[in-house]
Amino acid sequence: MLHQRREHLRPGDEKFHYSDDSHRWIPPEPDYDQGVWDEQVRQHKLGHLRNDRPKVRVRRLG
Repeated sequence: MLHQRREHLRPGDEKFHYSDDSHRWIPPEPDYDQGVWDEQVRQHKLGHLRNDRPKVRVRRLG
């Protein structure tokens, strides 16, 4: 069975998804703050529900 990419994925969404399109709850880097990552994933998932683009980008400091 071939998995086709869902249309709701937008450029930049890849970092929030595994290859099967499930959401990535573990940060991409070991030193990335888990609380910050959780909030970014939460906002990302809300974007799916609203089907819109985020108004601001969350940028990692440090």
